[in-house]
Amino acid sequence: MTSKKIIYYILAAFIAGNLLLIYLQYNSATNINGLIDGNERLLQEFRIGNELRTLEKSVHAIENGVLHTISSNDTVNIENIEHQVTEAERDLGMLQNINDDDSTVKYIDALDSLVRMKLAISHRIIDTFHQAGRPAAEALFATPINKRLTHDIATTAHMIDSSRQTLLAVLTEDMDRNGREARTAGMILIIVVLVSGAVLFWFIISKIGQQQELIVQLDASEKKVREAARIKENFMANMSHEIRTPMNAILGFTSLLRKREQDPISQDYVQAIQRSGDNLLTIINDILDLSKIEAGMMRIEPTPFSVREMMYSVETMFLEKIREKGLQFHTTIAADVPDTLHGDATRLTQVLVNLIANAVKFTQYGSISVDITNEGIKDNTIALSIKVTDTGIGIEKDKLPGIFERFRQAEDSITRKYGGTGLGLSIVKDLVELQGGRIEVSSEPDKGSCFQLMIPYKITTESIATNGKWNSPLSRTTVPSHVRILVVEDNEINQQLMRHLLGYWQLPFDLASNGKEAIERLEAQAYDLILMDIQMPGMDGYTATARIRDSLHLTTPIIAMTAHALAGEREKCLAAGMNEYISKPIQEEELYRLINKFTGGGELPAPGNKAMYPASQNNYRHIDLGYMQAVSNGNKDYEKTVTEQFLEMIPEDLKSLELAYSRKDFIMIRVLAHNMKTSVSVMGLTEKLQPFLDELERDDREEGAILQNIKAVQHICIPALKEARHFYSTL
Repeated sequence: MTSKKIIYYILAAFIAGNLLLIYLQYNSATNINGLIDGNERLLQEFRIGNELRTLEKSVHAIENGVLHTISSNDTVNIENIEHQVTEAERDLGMLQNINDDDSTVKYIDALDSLVRMKLAISHRIIDTFHQAGRPAAEALFATPINKRLTHDIATTAHMIDSSRQTLLAVLTEDMDRNGREARTAGMILIIVVLVSGAVLFWFIISKIGQQQELIVQLDASEKKVREAARIKENFMANMSHEIRTPMNAILGFTSLLRKREQDPISQDYVQAIQRSGDNLLTIINDILDLSKIEAGMMRIEPTPFSVREMMYSVETMFLEKIREKGLQFHTTIAADVPDTLHGDATRLTQVLVNLIANAVKFTQYGSISVDITNEGIKDNTIALSIKVTDTGIGIEKDKLPGIFERFRQAEDSITRKYGGTGLGLSIVKDLVELQGGRIEVSSEPDKGSCFQLMIPYKITTESIATNGKWNSPLSRTTVPSHVRILVVEDNEINQQLMRHLLGYWQLPFDLASNGKEAIERLEAQAYDLILMDIQMPGMDGYTATARIRDSLHLTTPIIAMTAHALAGEREKCLAAGMNEYISKPIQEEELYRLINKFTGGGELPAPGNKAMYPASQNNYRHIDLGYMQAVSNGNKDYEKTVTEQFLEMIPEDLKSLELAYSRKDFIMIRVLAHNMKTSVSVMGLTEKLQPFLDELERDDREEGAILQNIKAVQHICIPALKEARHFYSTL
């Protein structure tokens, strides 16, 4: 039964109940009024009966008084006779007021006539007694007329009394009937109220029971949805790992292959592989972004950013591809658009990259333009309007309403001809709406398309980190000098990196090689921040964090440092009680920003991108010194130390891998592979070795695959060691 029908039934029952109550109340009131009228008439009948008997007594008293006066020759009693006459006349007057029964009125009129005749004869007898004496008065008193009048008065009074008795019986019966009906109506009213109350109570209890059942069902459904979301999240993370690992290997070896001398045909093949791999990674990223949005994990993190610098970066990203297609590219930013805004520049860049990439994909000739304007400023918030226009293939009018739907493209042939999943525009729309904006599209086939979006941003005067040498003395003054940091790290190269960076920033710190040592240091003294490695011998980072939070009851901020860069790793660290997460190889700008954030120095803008450090100018085929030299900032002692550690640790790790494999010690293989991720990063080998080390870290690999990955690691590390020795000799 629908809720609308229930409302109608309740309304009908309410109206019917009210009508029944009104009828019962009216009937009860009528019966009660009948009882009241009957009581009044009953009282009146009693008064009439009393008056009738009083009249009879008065007539007898008058007759007896006259007889006594005549017989005793006593005139003193005449005044009493006159008083009785007056009473009789008054009673006659009251009886004349009866008008509710025609027969009774007739008898009363006859009685009135008889009584008045009797009174007249009584007066004549008294007058005769005074005038003619006793004998004449006695003769007049004994006349048949006088006797007949006395008899007729008694007879008529009896007839009136009988008639009134009949009327009294009818009246009593009516009163009894009204009483019974009033009592019945009252009982019915009580029953109706009780039944209605019972029905209402049953209805309420029934509805409460239904609601409780519905709540239980909803709770079960919600649990199923949460479980499905968790399974989906795990699936997406696993899928990301499974696909990214071979894709990184494909792209890595393709990149290496491109550096070799090739004939033109082979070079075309390699470029095709590179493009296909890049497209596949784009699709994977779209699917992961969609998963994050659906799971509510897509975060908007506003920071100050420069509109013009952001647009310059996006323009630079597409210039080469646009030149290849022979297109024109124009960007304009209105003069009234403030340069520094407060918002999520990363998500805005992602939106623009998607829209411009689509424009480049579907435009074969002509131009692409991006126009940024100011739609208005209110309460220090600008409505930033961005319009991306192209002269591409366009979209049919009937396809426009569904263009932002997931897995939808304007034509089925587009997927076959241009590629893609139909997720890009859906993600763009979600990202725009997450930032409180809106997006719309207009298009004509063969003339091009125009995507226009509006996102509100706060106007700010906060400074933005410059693009120059980041770790300058000016930036080092941000973190308070009294801050003390505990670094929990077992890898010697990473320890040396922390010593170098924290020393360069002039931040006091202590080093602990594992979780147990960190607990001991925390028990001895207080720290303002903890940099915690995740995987360590003895006590790992998760266990140490649990001890810090549960046993030591410390709220000291903890930043996780891990070589795992899979989706959901950050959320796992936060759920374990840590405050933030940074992946290895550690980028100094991101590390400094997090230290500044958790030590009271204030929020700094996040790095504009997560790109690797620029490649070194040294002509080495295997190692890349860009990361080391960027971190060292010209410190040759640091470069010499970490290179020496690399030359000592990597050969030992390679031997340990072979020994662990010969002993079938797969747990040790996973530990060694994880530790090597940090060790090889200093020589720029992360990108090359990451796929193979990730495979060795997994616990579901077959022995043949494990051996193959160990050989691949050796194949890369052995020539890298030769180049590292050469570099060390130059220091």
